Amino acid sequence: MTTLNIPMPREQLERIVRQAVRRQFAERLAAGEMQLSAAYTPNLVVNISARHMHMTRADLERLFGPGAELTVYRWLYQPGEFASEQQVTVIGPRRRVIENVRILGPLRNHTQLEISATDAVALGIDAPVRPSGKIDGTPGCLVLGPKGVIELKHGVIRAERHVHMSPADAAVYGFADRLYVKLRVDSDCATTFEKVLCRVDEKFLLEVHLDTDEGNACNLVNATSVELSA
Repeated sequence: MTTLNIPMPREQLERIVRQAVRRQFAERLAAGEMQLSAAYTPNLVVNISARHMHMTRADLERLFGPGAELTVYRWLYQPGEFASEQQVTVIGPRRRVIENVRILGPLRNHTQLEISATDAVALGIDAPVRPSGKIDGTPGCLVLGPKGVIELKHGVIRAERHVHMSPADAAVYGFADRLYVKLRVDSDCATTFEKVLCRVDEKFLLEVHLDTDEGNACNLVNATSVELSA
């Protein structure tokens, strides 16, 4: 079991409560017990997902030693997910290096490195755009930790931009899982992103993930509004 060393903050607990309410909303809507109305308004959040790794327990122990656990550095927006204290060094071809790449928790059943296009150039890796988990045929890299090194045969991707949403959120928008939609970001660098992948699950909160290059291109930190559309 993953050891967490920072109590879950109040805002995270509130999001989990709101998630439970949305789940009930979706179930009642599907059962025909209620009609869609203004009673529920989605709260759209757009965040930049900086370079990071997802990791298996076996690879974590190779890098950090037997019995190693992820410990919380900062809770993320999605319930139960966190940026860990543990960081690694990534080594590409010709010994090109990016240090201090943070591992996200909890642990997963595959090891994957998610980087931006700029990171890919810095590492000398031709990383394809893929949905998370779709790593067959992708390039690999070396990963160095304090206790060891692993050679990934594959798993380096540029994460396809995507939106997490609950069934209740999907019902409001009229979207479905694996549908591609658009994201409009209004700022002094106003941008409309095409092909934003919908990922619908009852455990998700409504959140779009852009990579660092995409977030910088639209000046997301100074955006005045964001909007999803078909």
